[in-house]
Amino acid sequence: MQNKTFYIVLSSFILGVFLRSFLEISFTLSVLLCLVSAAVLFYIWYVRQGEESGENFSKSVVTASLCLFLISLGILRYSISERGRYPLPERFVGQKVSAEGIITEEPDIRDTYQRLTITLQKIASTTVSAKIITKADHYVNFHYGDRVSLSGAITKPENFEPEAGERAFDYVSYLAKDNIYYEMKFPKVSLLGEGEGNPIRSVLFKIKNNFIEHINAILSPPHSSLLSGLLVAGKGSLGKDLQDEFVRAGAIQVVVLSGYNVTIVSDAITKVLSFLPRTSALSFGALGIILFVLMAGGTASIVRAGIMALVVILGKAFGRRYDVLRALCIAGVLMIIVNPKILAFDPSFQLSFLATLGLILATPLIAPHLSFLPLRFKIRETVTATIATQVFVLPFLLYQIGNLSLVALFTNTLIMMFVPLTMFAGFLATLFSYISIAVAFPLTLISYFFLGYELFVVHFFSSLPFAAVQIPWFPWWLMFAFYFFYARVLSKFYRNTHSIGNSLVSSSEK
Repeated sequence: MQNKTFYIVLSSFILGVFLRSFLEISFTLSVLLCLVSAAVLFYIWYVRQGEESGENFSKSVVTASLCLFLISLGILRYSISERGRYPLPERFVGQKVSAEGIITEEPDIRDTYQRLTITLQKIASTTVSAKIITKADHYVNFHYGDRVSLSGAITKPENFEPEAGERAFDYVSYLAKDNIYYEMKFPKVSLLGEGEGNPIRSVLFKIKNNFIEHINAILSPPHSSLLSGLLVAGKGSLGKDLQDEFVRAGAIQVVVLSGYNVTIVSDAITKVLSFLPRTSALSFGALGIILFVLMAGGTASIVRAGIMALVVILGKAFGRRYDVLRALCIAGVLMIIVNPKILAFDPSFQLSFLATLGLILATPLIAPHLSFLPLRFKIRETVTATIATQVFVLPFLLYQIGNLSLVALFTNTLIMMFVPLTMFAGFLATLFSYISIAVAFPLTLISYFFLGYELFVVHFFSSLPFAAVQIPWFPWWLMFAFYFFYARVLSKFYRNTHSIGNSLVSSSEK
């Protein structure tokens, strides 16, 4: 019963944040709802505990009043995050201005331009504080922490009109989750100074970019781009044609930053190292995740993905699945408390959570049906983890992009079995390249072989005429219906196995 109450309480706060994400509720009304629900909770708790009144409320009534309070608290937390919305004076919006600010995120390098996130500090002679997103020519080298001057028109971003067969994307809300409410399209950008960002993040980004330079020194595209994407979430471009191949093959998460990739790779690392004592294997797995987060520059999205992956490691260390499920839920709620907008508008967070949830809950259900697969080289475990995460993220991906890859399961299974070895060989080759490219050559050759194999698998499956189909209609309620069905199946499975803890034990003994 306590376990059930725990999840009901957490879900109530999440529901409040979710409702406020789509309903316009003023800050004043949010505070009023919170105060009224707090008063109701206090009254019911007081009456229930009071001895003189002789009146007692059932535990369900107390729980309901607590849930009401937490829903109101979730609404209030989101409303607080909205208080700083549109901080610029309206007279600047829609006008061409001269401004000054600092690049506060790592530049996002694309094929023909680079996208910069800049915190404005001054417009003309007016002191301001607001984030904007802008595009600049890709051949100019800008870095995190650079002070720049801009000249251009400030506008509010608008959602894109989807092309035929494509899904609409809420671009405005996606930017708003990072408190970005303005943009400049290709302004004149000039460098004024350097090194004004957070010193820790500056060091991390320098390490990452230097590491990518060494990857490019020992490998050529597309192998170098794939390796940098695996090791440090590098944004090296694969080119549109190759990116389309990864999308059709259902393996785009391998080369772009997503929690799905971190989750499945972290699980595979611990399995590859399972020949070591259990504590050592889990410690190396956790260390690998921490290094990945640091090498990727410690951005918000990769930190969230890393936390999700560490939750899985924690659960395996304790050997109790219901403990890791609680840890995952607590970690998710804490992230939502820090930034409530990620719940509805951050696909990276959503993928991280769903992939990790699938890995925790669906693995014991799927594993017995794959007993025909060999245990050698951890093939069964890798295939099980891949299927569990694929199944759990599929409804979400169908709702988000509507692209159904019919070969994704085969592609990801064949790739993910070798991704840990690819990362290990590529990481060591890059480290040895700091000494000499000749010293790194043997490991470079090994990593080149694995990268070539993975690129071949993607090319082969993506070239099949039935590789992917576009699903033109997959509404939000159908996505929730799928997850409701998953919940029913998993609930029945765990009831039959008596407890989630027993399920983990029986699964780990196989």
